[in-house]
Amino acid sequence: MSAADLGPLVITRRNSSEPIRASGETVGRLGEFWSWSCSDLANNTLRGVLAEYLVATALGAATGTRTEWDSVDIRTPEGWHVEVKSTAYLQSWTQSKPTAVSFNIAPTSGWDPKTNTTLPEKLRRSDVYVFCLLHHQDKQTLNPLDLDQWTFYVLPTRVLDERCPSQQSIRPSSLQRLNPLETDFTGLQKAVATCAEGTR
Repeated sequence: MSAADLGPLVITRRNSSEPIRASGETVGRLGEFWSWSCSDLANNTLRGVLAEYLVATALGAATGTRTEWDSVDIRTPEGWHVEVKSTAYLQSWTQSKPTAVSFNIAPTSGWDPKTNTTLPEKLRRSDVYVFCLLHHQDKQTLNPLDLDQWTFYVLPTRVLDERCPSQQSIRPSSLQRLNPLETDFTGLQKAVATCAEGTR
């Protein structure tokens, strides 16, 4: 097998009706797998992926597919690089009290999926950070698909680099002292544009 045969897969967007087959017989549908594996939107992993999708949707960047382990979370049509972080007070499991929320802001080494190489220098590689707080605190009515239950904070990456150069995490109270743009989903595109274009 040549090296050319081991290049990156071309990932095409799938739909829920695609069959899962065994010996030529349909034994399920892709949508059933998605429902089985991805219904718990309150767990940390899937909530983070959902937050990326919400931001990508707001920015008109959700037409392709998500790239796992990319050096930035979202690449917009305008060429902006956006990092998305999420947190929530409520989790899927039994809690004795709401989670003490914080966002990960650690600089990272990054990885290039096209060359399968790690980028050696630890940096924040985006132009903008979008911090997504699932602020809802009533567990009986929690619904991550209700965007009124989210608050978004948008900040130019340079502000983090200047004010928190090696910091690993940040609480919302400390984040607010950096004067991010706070918005709901409908204002997210404008807030990101303001920060990415350097007009803030």
